[in-house]
Amino acid sequence: MEKTKKARTKSTLSAEKVTAAYRESVLTSGKPASVFTFCKTLGITEGDFYKHFASFEAVEKAIWKNLIDETRARMEADADYQGFGAREKILTFYFMLVEAMKADRSFMIHQLKGWKQPMMPSFLKGFKTAFDEWINSVLNAGKVSGEVATRPYLDKQYDVLFWMHFMFILQFWVHDESANFEKTDAAIEKSVNLAFDLIGKGILDNALDFGKFLYQNSKN
Repeated sequence: MEKTKKARTKSTLSAEKVTAAYRESVLTSGKPASVFTFCKTLGITEGDFYKHFASFEAVEKAIWKNLIDETRARMEADADYQGFGAREKILTFYFMLVEAMKADRSFMIHQLKGWKQPMMPSFLKGFKTAFDEWINSVLNAGKVSGEVATRPYLDKQYDVLFWMHFMFILQFWVHDESANFEKTDAAIEKSVNLAFDLIGKGILDNALDFGKFLYQNSKN
């Protein structure tokens, strides 16, 4: 009977339970010395761990990837979100993401400790892949609606610029000591509005058009 109970416990071990246990271990006693010691503490075998993850690095990547996946799922399930323009979608994403990060701030800060731009932490690789997919879908829809300007060569780099923008927001949030991270909210709103002043039709297009005019007339 006891063996059957143990087998049932192991069979119901989920990836979410492993990540939760890893997060707690890191925050209470530091990163485990090995998968073996981590599993021993949990009362599971290494085989149970490897059913879900190949390493602790894979666990860390999963934690960040789950963060953006869950944020997108909540956001896209909102009927109002589907009617938003590109600017509103990006603002909504950042506000919801930061709200989700608050619940796990201790672990996030621990992960990002010592990080400096422009280097990207390895545990953000899966997050970045999901971010690139999402931001490109938003920007492409913005081009169709006319909210995002189509510019030869330059518009192919918009996703790169928004990834740099995300890294700025993340760095700002890490160092934000304001109540309820109100300064981060303000930084998000102001920086997204600035970004759309640059990628939208307006000042930059006028500057490019004037530059083209000067170049063409310099040949005469």
